[in-house]
Amino acid sequence: MSDKMYCCIDLKSFYASVECVERGLNPMTTNLVVADPTRGNGSVCLAITPAMKKLGVKNRCRVFEIPRNIEYITAMPQMRKYMQVSADIYSVYLRYVSPEDIHVYSIDECFIDITDYLKLYKKTALEFTIMLMDAVFYETGIPASAGIGPNLFLCKVALDVTAKHSPNFIGILDEESFKEKIWTHRPITDIWNIGRGIAKRLEHYGIYDLKGVAECPEDLLYREFGVNAEFLIDHAHGIEPCTIKEIHEYKSKSSSISNGQVLFEDYSFDDAFTIVKEMVDLQVDELIEKHLVIDSISLHIGYSKDTNRSTGGTRKIGEFTNSFKKIMGYFESLYKETTNPNAPIRRITIGLNNLQDDYMASISLFDDVEAQEKEKKLREAVVDIKKKYGKNIILKGISYTEKATARSRNKMVGGHNGGD
Repeated sequence: MSDKMYCCIDLKSFYASVECVERGLNPMTTNLVVADPTRGNGSVCLAITPAMKKLGVKNRCRVFEIPRNIEYITAMPQMRKYMQVSADIYSVYLRYVSPEDIHVYSIDECFIDITDYLKLYKKTALEFTIMLMDAVFYETGIPASAGIGPNLFLCKVALDVTAKHSPNFIGILDEESFKEKIWTHRPITDIWNIGRGIAKRLEHYGIYDLKGVAECPEDLLYREFGVNAEFLIDHAHGIEPCTIKEIHEYKSKSSSISNGQVLFEDYSFDDAFTIVKEMVDLQVDELIEKHLVIDSISLHIGYSKDTNRSTGGTRKIGEFTNSFKKIMGYFESLYKETTNPNAPIRRITIGLNNLQDDYMASISLFDDVEAQEKEKKLREAVVDIKKKYGKNIILKGISYTEKATARSRNKMVGGHNGGD
C-alpha cells in the first residue's frame, strides 16, 4: 500500500464558468457556450456549462449541433482572461501547499501531493481537498470537481470516472475500490491515457476494459505495444510509480518549438508561402528571446478536402543558427521541393527542432560575421519592443497584404480570441 496521497482538482467547465461569473450568473444553472460567433455556425464550442450538458449538449460540439429549442448565451472566448483566472486560482493553492507539490496539468486542472499536509492541517484527504475547492469557489466563484487517490493515476481516474456520480463532485479510489469500481468500467477510453487508437488495438484481442488488460498475457501486450505495455499493465492494476517530484525533475532529451494554423479559406501556393514567412518570423523571435539556436526544421502542408492529403518533411540544415535570413532560406527550399503548387492549401505547420543554447551557433569561413551580428542585434531590439508594446507594434510589409494572418493571430491566445 502506498503511503502517499494525491488529489487532482478540475475546474468545472472552466471557460464557461469564468464567463458566467463575469456576468453574475450561476455556472451550474446557466445555459452558456463559449464560441466565436464570427466563425459562423461551424465554430467549435470551447466550453459549455454543466446546465447545457444536462440537456444533452456535448462538450466541444459545433454551434450548429446545439438543438434549436435550447436558449443560451454565446460568449466570445477571452483566452487572456482565462489564463489570468487560472493564475489567480494557482495562487490560492499556494497559500496551502508548496509549489514543489503541485503539477499544473492544464489551464483548468492540477495534481497536488497532499501527503505531508494532512497532519499539518489535521484533516483527512477528503477534508483537505474540500478546503481547497471551497477556497477557490469563495474567491473566484469557479466550481470544481476532484479525485483523490494514493497515486497520480488513481486520483485522475477518480476524477474522470467516479467524481461524476458523487453528490459533492469528489471521487475517491484506493487499490481495492479501483478493482471494484473501475476494472469493468466501459468504455475503456474513459481511462486516463487510453485513447481510441489503443482501445481499437485492445479490441482486436477481445479486451474492452482494464480487467481484460490485467488478465491478458503480458508477452502479448509487449508484442503489441512494445515498452508502452509497461504503463498499460501497471495502470490495469492501479499502479503508478511516477511522483510529482519526478515530473518536476524530468528534462526532455530533445526539444522543439512549433506553430500551426488552419486557414479559413483555400490558399494558393504563393499566398500560403506568405503565411509560412510570417510563421517563421514569429518563431525566430522566440529563438532570439530565449537565446536559442536550431539545426533542423520541419514543414507540413495540408490541402483542402478535395485533395485530402499532406506533404512536407523534416530537414537537417547542417548548422546551428537563429538567423531569420538563413532559416527562411531553408524553409523556402523545403517548401518549393515538397509543396504541390497546384493544390489549394488549408493547413500549415512549421517546426524549429533540436533547440540548443545560442553559444552553440555555427560560424563558417563563408559567413559575414559582422552582418550576422547586426541582424541579431536588430532582432533583439525588435523582440524587446514587441514584449513591451505588443506583437503588432512592428510588422513586416507582408503582414499587411490581403492574405496575411499575423495581425489577427497576434491578438489570439492558443488560436482563439484573447480578449481585451
